[in-house]
Amino acid sequence: MKYTFIKNHEYLFPIEKMCKVLEIGSSGYYKWKNKSISNRTLRKNEIKQQITDIYFASKQRYGSPRITTELNELGCKISRVTVAKYMRELGLRSKLSKKFKVTTDSKHNYLVVENVLNRNTSYTKKTCKY
Repeated sequence: MKYTFIKNHEYLFPIEKMCKVLEIGSSGYYKWKNKSISNRTLRKNEIKQQITDIYFASKQRYGSPRITTELNELGCKISRVTVAKYMRELGLRSKLSKKFKVTTDSKHNYLVVENVLNRNTSYTKKTCKY
């Protein structure tokens, strides 16, 4: 956290002074700044990019099981739990669409009551006088 503060403010203050104020060695800061990214981090970032590509190619409908099968077909050996963890880190969730359900059944065999009160069922639009 101290190193990121120094990196974000290195154009305002000298690095050596900030290291002295924060009581850290300047050699430690330079070592942190110049370190290379590990192979594990590179692989993780690559897999996250593939997950994101598959997710948006499927119109955000695929969850971790389907994305896992897609990745396994591409030759990337990964478990569903790991894909779910990466999706959680990326903030990706599958969008579920509800299936259409018919709620009206006009072709029933039930008794239909006659209009005894002679009600007018047509809708008439009333206008406002104000």
